[in-house]
Amino acid sequence: MKALIFDLDGTLVDTVYGHALSWQRALAGAGIHTDAARLHRRIGMSGELLMEASAREAGRNLSSADMKSADRRHARYFARLIPTPRPLDGAVLLLQKLRQRRVPHGIATSGKGKGIQSAITALKLPRGAVVVDGSSATQAKPAPDLFIQCQRRLAVAEKDCFVVGDATWDILAARRAGMLAVGLLSGGFGDDELYRAGAFRVYRDPQELMDSIGHLGISL
Repeated sequence: MKALIFDLDGTLVDTVYGHALSWQRALAGAGIHTDAARLHRRIGMSGELLMEASAREAGRNLSSADMKSADRRHARYFARLIPTPRPLDGAVLLLQKLRQRRVPHGIATSGKGKGIQSAITALKLPRGAVVVDGSSATQAKPAPDLFIQCQRRLAVAEKDCFVVGDATWDILAARRAGMLAVGLLSGGFGDDELYRAGAFRVYRDPQELMDSIGHLGISL
């Protein structure tokens, strides 16, 4: 395999539960009350899909204006809750080693623009790093668009890419893109869930992935 494509939240930075709690408060502002555990399982979808699923489950409809307001509330709550995202164990060093060994790699996330900037900064990515966010995709995960765009920017074939993600949405999107998927437990999904979704391998976090990366045919 020639390239690695990483999800962001829960894969490289410890932000999944912060997003779940922020969405819970944001949706409550629109009159939709849902458990944080349910929202946790939707992190990785686009915000639009998450809101639509939560509204449908509550028997409600959200207008476009309602969704824009809830999205802004989510961004505001998340910035207050986690102003400086913490990189997961091994994440910064793994990315650094990939750069040193010139292994093509990039990040593909459903997050958008300013909402991901603090995480990108925390990972100490250099200028020119390949980052594809939700604003550049027609459809978010579990559609494969984000991973396909990232793969094209890396200038490698689909069959030469591993996708690394923490959620079943990442695994499903990778399969639809024709790529092998590696799951991480750092976002809260269980290894059984990730394997059932189609993961090739599952590791604890970026540190264990780095320690075991030879199993993927990559030398650091």
